[in-house]
Amino acid sequence: MNCPKCGAGMQAVTFQGIEFDRCSSCAGLWFDIMEEEQLKKLAGSEQVDVGDEKVGQALNEKGRIQCPKDSTPMVRMVVAGQPHIWFESCSVCQGTYFDAGEFKDFKAETFADWVKGFSNRERN
Repeated sequence: MNCPKCGAGMQAVTFQGIEFDRCSSCAGLWFDIMEEEQLKKLAGSEQVDVGDEKVGQALNEKGRIQCPKDSTPMVRMVVAGQPHIWFESCSVCQGTYFDAGEFKDFKAETFADWVKGFSNRERN
């Protein structure tokens, strides 16, 4: 499987029994259905996001990518309560792709993020 952002090979990584894929070049992370949620709950899992956040931010500007599993065009999404995190999701296999630095940010949801998300929901 190749990275949907930079095209380099993805390598299988396992953390406490959860296997996912990490790009060998840009360090973006590919999660099969719900793996990111399972990993988020595990203490210390932020350490799997080893990439340079600035590289991730630059690659985050790349739109219109295809799922590395089934070539379906992926949909850009935002994390509920953390709208500054943009990730890509496949509508067919339900896999998700996080650029370098995004999973670490996703895992570190702060009270301020929660308040902002709650405040935005109240206005809508």
